[in-house]
Amino acid sequence: MNANSALPISPLAVAFPDIPPVAGVDLAVGRAGFYRQDRDDLLLMRFAPGTTCAGVFTRHAVGSAPVDWCKARLGHAGGPARALVVNAGCANAFTGKPGDRAVAKVAAAAAKAIGCSRGEVLAASTGVIGVLLDDTRITPRLPEMIKGLTPDGWARAAGAIMTTDTFPKGACAKADIDGVRVRIAGIAKGSGMIAPDMATMLAFVATDAAIAPHALQDIIRLATPRTFNAVTVDGDRSTNDTLLVFATGRSGAPTINKASDPRLAEFREKLEGVLLDLALQLVRDGEGASKFVKITVSGAKTPASARKIARTIAESPLVKTAFAGEDANWGRIVMAAGRADEPLNRHRLGVTFGPLTAAKDGAVAADYSEVAMSAYMKHAELEVGVSVGVGNASATMWTCDLTKQYVAINGDYRS
Repeated sequence: MNANSALPISPLAVAFPDIPPVAGVDLAVGRAGFYRQDRDDLLLMRFAPGTTCAGVFTRHAVGSAPVDWCKARLGHAGGPARALVVNAGCANAFTGKPGDRAVAKVAAAAAKAIGCSRGEVLAASTGVIGVLLDDTRITPRLPEMIKGLTPDGWARAAGAIMTTDTFPKGACAKADIDGVRVRIAGIAKGSGMIAPDMATMLAFVATDAAIAPHALQDIIRLATPRTFNAVTVDGDRSTNDTLLVFATGRSGAPTINKASDPRLAEFREKLEGVLLDLALQLVRDGEGASKFVKITVSGAKTPASARKIARTIAESPLVKTAFAGEDANWGRIVMAAGRADEPLNRHRLGVTFGPLTAAKDGAVAADYSEVAMSAYMKHAELEVGVSVGVGNASATMWTCDLTKQYVAINGDYRS
C-alpha cells in the first residue's frame, strides 16, 4: 500500500506486520480531501473508558496547534484519553489563534460523536506548514467514521497518516505483566524532516496493559533517546513531531503505578522494541534513500558527547552523499567527527565499515583495501564504527544516504 502513488516504494521498505486487535482500541479512516488524489487522509482512534495516555513532543520553537493542544491536555504526567483524531495534508503549524480554534472544534466534534469530554480527545496533524486547518473538512466525517470503527484497522490507519511516506509503518509485540499477557501495537509516519528531538514524524502506540499515566510518561521519556531521538534523515526537526502511547487497561493485568516496578521489566523492553522498530522504519523510508546506515561512536568522554559526534556524522551532507555514491570516503567521516566540537584523540581515532578497518590510531589502516571497501559499500545496509579514544561512552544513530531523489521530492513537494 502506497498512499503517495507518485513516489516509488523505498527499496529499504519492510512489510507491514500482521497486527492483532488490542483490547479497548478501535480505528477508522476517512477522506477529508486534503489531497488532490483519492486517498484516506483522516484517522480516528477510539479508546475504552479508563484509558491513560502519555506523550513526547517536538521542542521546536514553532510548535503546531495540535502539539500545543496535546501538551495542554497531558501536561508533564500524562492523563486520560478516549479518542485521537489525526489528519494528513495540513500541518496546522504557524497558524496562530485560528489554528488553535480549529483543533478545539475538531476535538469538540469528536467528543460529541464518541460521548466523552473534549479534554479526553487528542489531535495530531501533518503536512504543509503555514496552512490553516479547515476543520469543516473533518467534523462532518466523524459521525460516519464512528460507524466504521473496527479493532482490525491498523494497516489502513497507517496508510491514512502518510505524507511523502512510500510505505505504511507498523510494529507490535507481546509481553507478560505479573503473569498476564498484554499486547502492544503502533503505527508511525515520517520520511523527511526527520531529526533527533522528536524526529515530520507522528507515532501512535497502544497497549491493553493497565499503567498509571505518570508511570507511562516516565517509561516513554526514558525510551525516546534510544529510539525516535536516535534517527535522522535530513537533520531538520519538525513543528509537529508527536509520540502518543495509550494504555487501555483491558488485558486484565494489574494496574502498575511506577515505571520502576519490576513487573514492568519485560513490558518496558518490548515497548522500547516497538518504538525502535517504528523509528528505524522512518529511516528506511527516508526521502530518496537507497542506503540504511547504522553509525556507532565509541570511546567517547560521555554518552552525550558520543551522541553528538554520531549525529554530526549522520547529518553531514558530504558523508551522506558518499554513502549514496557507494564511496567509502572515510576522510569525510573523520571530518564530521572532528567538527562535532567534542573531545577526541586524533592519534587514537579509528574508523570501520562493517568488518573492514579504514583507519586506526589516527592513520589509514595497514590492511586497508580499496577493493574490499568498494565492495562493502554496495550493500543496501551499512554499519560504520568510529572510535574517538578518550573514554568509555558510546552511542548509536541510524541514518540514510542523501540522493538526487531527495532534492526532487522536496523541490516538488508543493507543486
